[in-house]
Amino acid sequence: MAETSGDFAQALRGEILRSERQRMKVVAAILTFILFLTTCGLLLLPEVVERLFPGGISPWLPLAGIGPFILFELGALTVLTRRIARSKDFPQPARFLNVLVETSLPGVLIFVLSQHMPPQFVFGFWPPMLYFVFIVLSTLRLDFWLSLWTGAVAAVEHLGLAFLLLPLDPNGQGPEDAILYHLSRSVMLMLAGVAAAIVARALRRQFENSVAAAVARDKVTNLFGQHVSPMVVEQLLGTHVQSERRTVCVLFLDIRGFTAMTRTCSADETVSLLNDFFAEMIEIVDRHNGFINKFLGDGFLALFGAALADPAAAANALAAGREMLKAVDAWNATHLERQLKVGIGVHIGEAITGSVGSPRRKEYTAIGDTVNLAARLEQLTKDTGARLLLSEPMRKAAEASDAVDLGDLPIRGYERPVRVWRLP
Repeated sequence: MAETSGDFAQALRGEILRSERQRMKVVAAILTFILFLTTCGLLLLPEVVERLFPGGISPWLPLAGIGPFILFELGALTVLTRRIARSKDFPQPARFLNVLVETSLPGVLIFVLSQHMPPQFVFGFWPPMLYFVFIVLSTLRLDFWLSLWTGAVAAVEHLGLAFLLLPLDPNGQGPEDAILYHLSRSVMLMLAGVAAAIVARALRRQFENSVAAAVARDKVTNLFGQHVSPMVVEQLLGTHVQSERRTVCVLFLDIRGFTAMTRTCSADETVSLLNDFFAEMIEIVDRHNGFINKFLGDGFLALFGAALADPAAAANALAAGREMLKAVDAWNATHLERQLKVGIGVHIGEAITGSVGSPRRKEYTAIGDTVNLAARLEQLTKDTGARLLLSEPMRKAAEASDAVDLGDLPIRGYERPVRVWRLP
């Protein structure tokens, strides 16, 4: 549980940092666009500029006002990217400082523009609207308090600048000079911050749920191998896997003569052949509610009824074996230059199942005589000329009425002969 919690916390932190990096990129892009747009306006629209700024204004003013904020954003983005690469978090005090600096941009623009046009007009111009842009983007921080802090900074700065730059009067003749007018605007900024904070918290919860599901799925995949059907994964997600003795059905498959075949094939051709063939086998195992526990070079071990109890494990394993043989026949019909022969051994019995490995890497597996006998049956196909061999318990459990009795055969590692059955 502690290991899972640690994985969840690390994964969630990574998602939050990536979201923060995306937000910084958007902010930098928006500021760059505003800088380009305002500079072009000052250079290309002299008549409009003259009406807005009777005393004149330098075309370099946008660069002087917005440029430092763009550099700050790019610097913060660089630092954040490096910390992500080193799997380090972004300190919370630095986050609050970043909010303070970013959200001060509209205030700086209001103050600078008030030196070139009447302050009353500035508060009705576009710079105050930038506060809402920063508030909306704060939701990507996925932090309730940072979004709330963004709204608070915007509200306080807006009201503070109004008191600093305007001759406010409770009984002012025009709304632009009334305290209530600017106070109400600041209240709206604060409410926008509250709304953004609520949205940020909702987004974070969605992130947490998504990350928790991903971590759980990764844990299942790491434990049971990558080749687990989606249906089995869904069932395993809500299951606490314990070490126990249980009845499992074990299927071993091996490609006959594959080692000799590789001597005439390149490495790429060998790997491609295995990938293509195993892709079909994986689909068959998945369809019959089993999973491939491990690949063994040119073969694999598949388990049925392991981890999750399956009353039909024997029937499913036998059905999977039959379908594998049909798939091999179909393969050989379409791959005349890459003909394959397989040997399959299937046995059912009690085995010890559980997670084996180190704290860093564990694997779910089955251990015991049941697994060993299934492996021996697969090897016995070489001597008997059969493609699929069953043990007596497997034949009974799967009700394989068409199986051919080969009698009691000596098995390496077993003192007494074992009754073996062959599928026709």
